Amino acid sequence: MRKHIMLIMFVTLALLLVSCGTPATPEATEAPEVPDEVAPEPGEEVTLTIESWRNDDLTIWEDTIIPAFEAQHPNIKVVFAPTAPAEYNGVLNTKLEGGTAGDLITCRPFDTSLGLFDQGHLASLNDLAGMDNFSDVAKSAWITDDSSDVFCVPMASVIHGFFYNADAFSELGLEEPTTRDEFFAVADAIKADGSYDAIGMGTADQWEAATMGFQNVGPNYWLGEEGRLGLIAGTEQYTDQQYVDTWAELASWAEYMPSGFEAIKYPDAQSLFTLGRSAIYPTGSWEISVFEDQADFEMGIFPPPVESAGDTCFISDHTDIALGMNTASENADAAKIFLEWMTTAEFAEMYSNSLPGFFTLSNHDISLDNPLAQEFMSWRGDCEETIRNSYQILSRGEPNLENELWRVSAAVINGTLTPEEAAQEIQDGLDSWYAP
Repeated sequence: MRKHIMLIMFVTLALLLVSCGTPATPEATEAPEVPDEVAPEPGEEVTLTIESWRNDDLTIWEDTIIPAFEAQHPNIKVVFAPTAPAEYNGVLNTKLEGGTAGDLITCRPFDTSLGLFDQGHLASLNDLAGMDNFSDVAKSAWITDDSSDVFCVPMASVIHGFFYNADAFSELGLEEPTTRDEFFAVADAIKADGSYDAIGMGTADQWEAATMGFQNVGPNYWLGEEGRLGLIAGTEQYTDQQYVDTWAELASWAEYMPSGFEAIKYPDAQSLFTLGRSAIYPTGSWEISVFEDQADFEMGIFPPPVESAGDTCFISDHTDIALGMNTASENADAAKIFLEWMTTAEFAEMYSNSLPGFFTLSNHDISLDNPLAQEFMSWRGDCEETIRNSYQILSRGEPNLENELWRVSAAVINGTLTPEEAAQEIQDGLDSWYAP
């Protein structure tokens, strides 16, 4: 009987232990620490989403760039999800504030992206492997004012210069000019012949006068980065002679431009060139694909002419696009793997060949299939590089410097402002809000 009672007690105790579970140790009751960033395990699939305003190159990402990356990282899938350019800033800000933005953010240059970094939406990439493949000029559009944090991987720039109708030059016995005197001698010869407009640009949209005129030829006057940084530091002013001389050159273009150029808009000026009605077109490398598709004549290019043969040349190699990491990304390690891949020569060559006229900002030695693109890029080895001098810091106030440069540059070419008046108006506007 006693043994029977003990057996019943043993069974009852065993059942109680099973129903209550095994007593936990103090360590087991604490929630395990979850690292902020979890690297994808081999075989574990992670999907990265790229936010971008460049909806025109969707097929390039889907057919070329993403497959090349995924072939090396089969567990990381990438989705390119662009927004219409005009809507990008607003849509992206809404997504970031709502926590629904993608892992990787395509960065516009300068203040727009700097604002996202200051708001905590873009991660610092100082320690990202491969960032030493980019020069200070290349990183200048995506770095804090004190240069302490770079927050986007530079992707591409566009290079300013002049396109010309090579058939027209051959017909008239002209050669590419290298100095300003040669440039105007060529323009005089074209004007005297009368078959073509020498300089096929208009001023109706205003921005062309500044972007394709002032910022194109100007670096040879203000010595590139020396002048640009001098304006920021306050050691130079727009009333200095080098800037007045730049506007003076633009003023002299007017007699070589099409009749009624004041009413000619950018698309119309493009058409004048591709239809063979103008011989020289001041613009930049972004025109390559458009012009090659539309023109039925051979084209050539030349860099902004220098004052005298043998002078150091300066080109506007303007920072255009980059890629950063959303600080709220749940796939930060995978995003860093993609960004590190973007710093390689493989990506540099692939991207630059896929988009002729948009050049890698890395210092890798790459080869381009498009002859015009290759020639544009070769100028980097011949000339010093700079960027448009209104873009960093100096266009944050009102009146907005960039917009003012559009206005006064167009007015100088139109003959309604003198170069000296343009310089004074620009400097007065800058002085009204900017203290170096």
